[in-house]
Amino acid sequence: MSETVARETAAHRIHPVTVAPSERQTEAIAQEEEHAAHNYHPLPVVVAEGQGAWVTDIDGRRYLDCLAAYSAVNFGHSNPVLLDAARAQLDRITLTSRAFHNDQLGPFVAELAQLAGKDMVLPMNTGAEAVESAIKVARAWGYRVKGVPDGAANIIVMAGNFHGRTTTIVSFSDDPDARDDFGPYTPGFRTVPYGDAAALAAAVDEDTVAVLVEPIQGEAGIVVPPPDFLPAVRALCDERRILFIADEIQSGLGRTGATFACDLAGVVPDLYLLGKALGGGIVPVSAVVGDRDVLGVLRPGEHGSTFGGNPLAAAVGRAVVALLATGEPQERAELLGRRLHAGLERLIGHGVLAVRGAGLWAGIDIDPDLATGREVCELLMERGVLAKDTHGSTIRLAPPIVVDPADLDWAVEQLEVVLLDLSGR
Repeated sequence: MSETVARETAAHRIHPVTVAPSERQTEAIAQEEEHAAHNYHPLPVVVAEGQGAWVTDIDGRRYLDCLAAYSAVNFGHSNPVLLDAARAQLDRITLTSRAFHNDQLGPFVAELAQLAGKDMVLPMNTGAEAVESAIKVARAWGYRVKGVPDGAANIIVMAGNFHGRTTTIVSFSDDPDARDDFGPYTPGFRTVPYGDAAALAAAVDEDTVAVLVEPIQGEAGIVVPPPDFLPAVRALCDERRILFIADEIQSGLGRTGATFACDLAGVVPDLYLLGKALGGGIVPVSAVVGDRDVLGVLRPGEHGSTFGGNPLAAAVGRAVVALLATGEPQERAELLGRRLHAGLERLIGHGVLAVRGAGLWAGIDIDPDLATGREVCELLMERGVLAKDTHGSTIRLAPPIVVDPADLDWAVEQLEVVLLDLSGR
């Protein structure tokens, strides 16, 4: 990076630690707290604009976004290629419903299927919808293809999973915040320890139709399974005639330094579940991607979505697929990921207990005697870095893939300063 660019980048890094929130920001937070359901506990920052890896609050203070909307903004805020695709489609048509064909859906599903090396795509909107859709597909496949008795199908899931918060999905969650008080729960799921191939094999019976797994568990704290686990899942599914469903909603589309996190383990699932980054941070887009012998079990009228596959979503999704088809985002995430993890690992023993992850995705276990994850994220916010905590004293970093290397280093420096301050208090 040139000296001029370095100076310009450094000028963008501000430390609002000594600046009190304005009345305008306080009012905006109060209004949201008063009228929006309290299903989130956001940091006290009101974002108004975003460009690349940086966001600006309503008082003009800038922050390095190290969450990227849980990987939905992999390609950066206000990505010009994606915005151009959206604007062009906005001037034409945005919604037809699936009652009619539209000129963007066919190319989108063909291009996405090619990227994934599969035959077919079931377009939906949100990640949870993709998961729910895959559950229906797996059950239908079990009854119509495998020959499981009606109503007997079971799906094996992992402890520590996070696949969404719909009523079916929380039925097999072990997170009390997601699950408690939302019963009665949907049957048909068996939970085994994440990364334990022997326990998985022991849970399978003749009525098992699928294994649903995150190649890397995101909400659990960026938990990476043993290197032989996903290959063992693939082998077991082949042996017992079971569908391997990979939830790549957070881990997929460049985040881990590969198109899919499954690529890192050299495995190909029967179904990919995609979302978040597929909409480029502009519109909600999700998809179930698989081969015809699986997705082909669906018949007209059995599943649908008014907005799934809409022309605007398809146009943006096509632009996302085109970016990924070059391989450049994946390569950048892999290279910058090495840089990020090297910086974070130097903090182990200095307020950090462990670092996990792949590519530009890191889970950092903070010493609980020092602070909670929430406290660390609040202090990082005061220094101009936005991150998110999970499960007590773990924080997550997932900056947009377009992040500048020097800015990435700066974010790690801010974490180091926060930990030093905490150690000395």
